[in-house]
Amino acid sequence: QPPVFPAFSLFGKVIGDAFAIAVVGYGIAISLGRIFALKYGYKVDSNQELMALGLSNALGGVFQCFAISCSMSRTTVQESTGGKTQVAGAISALVILVIVLWIGALFEDLPKAMLAAIIYVNLQGMMKQFMDIPALWRHNKVDMLIWVGTFILTLLLNPDLGLAASIAFSMLTVIFRTQLPTYSLLGQVPGTDLYRPLQDYNQVRQVPGILIFRSSATLYFANAEMYQDALREKSGIDITKILSAKKKLEAKIKQQESKEAKKAQRNAEGTVETNRVEQNGISFIEMDPDPNCLLPRAIILDLSTVNFLDTVGVKALHNIRKDYGEVGIDVVLACCQTGVVENLQNGGFFNGKVSKSCLFSTIHDAVLHCQSDPADDK
Repeated sequence: QPPVFPAFSLFGKVIGDAFAIAVVGYGIAISLGRIFALKYGYKVDSNQELMALGLSNALGGVFQCFAISCSMSRTTVQESTGGKTQVAGAISALVILVIVLWIGALFEDLPKAMLAAIIYVNLQGMMKQFMDIPALWRHNKVDMLIWVGTFILTLLLNPDLGLAASIAFSMLTVIFRTQLPTYSLLGQVPGTDLYRPLQDYNQVRQVPGILIFRSSATLYFANAEMYQDALREKSGIDITKILSAKKKLEAKIKQQESKEAKKAQRNAEGTVETNRVEQNGISFIEMDPDPNCLLPRAIILDLSTVNFLDTVGVKALHNIRKDYGEVGIDVVLACCQTGVVENLQNGGFFNGKVSKSCLFSTIHDAVLHCQSDPADDK
């Protein structure tokens, strides 16, 4: 038949299936390409493959061709017979064309079991990938679950639904990993400007009066609250309790001052006798005599592992700096990437009270700043 453009009236009926076929076809093509690229030591450009498939399907649709992708069985057959270049693919396509047009009828009576045996023999290399499961279990259990989950979902569902469900499952594992980061306090390696987790190294020492806090994951809406809870747990500072007690004490003092002012106004003679405040009328904050429980002078947040900050992450850092600042603890940020600084700027972190002077390129620079005399900074 002559070339003809597709009927636009059918787009609404086939758009869903067409999208699923496109995703599955691209997924199979890029997966096979990467498998053989890893085997023979070359790289596959995903964008180039996507452009090639898109142009092939766009032009093929004008000539009423089937959706173009790659065949796992024919790919393994070609690889097992020694074909490695596009010339082998062109010759294979010509052979298929001859079979379809002229000699296909000769294979009509060929048992399907024989064809299946040919395909299975050439797919043995793919089947051996099941042997990777024990290695994946030893190296990374999450990757093993993704492998098995993708296989089961694709086997039970259609390839399009199975691939979509597998992608969703993989995204859930990423979110799950960010929900279980490692939080640690850092200490200084003596005689150097290196800082390592205190729980992992015996020779590392904590900088007196300064807490250095780091998370192994980026900071965004899914783990922002966990980040603040971990900081409170690692530092041993229940900032919520301290702020609540401070507000209660300030309210008591303000109430007592108000009573004294009213009592002074009622004294017409102008001689005001200062009344002794009873002890049970004031709430006291009892401090632990242990000097280790004293509040630090500064907290350094190591953001070297943070790749981006969303609105919730920026707000979490703003609340941390504001809350700890109210009890006299200076909070500074270290090792921020350029993109993170832009996120802070766009998120309104910097204002009249907070400037970029709280940012430091290294942890050591932040430590030196926090150790300096506050009078020198003013």
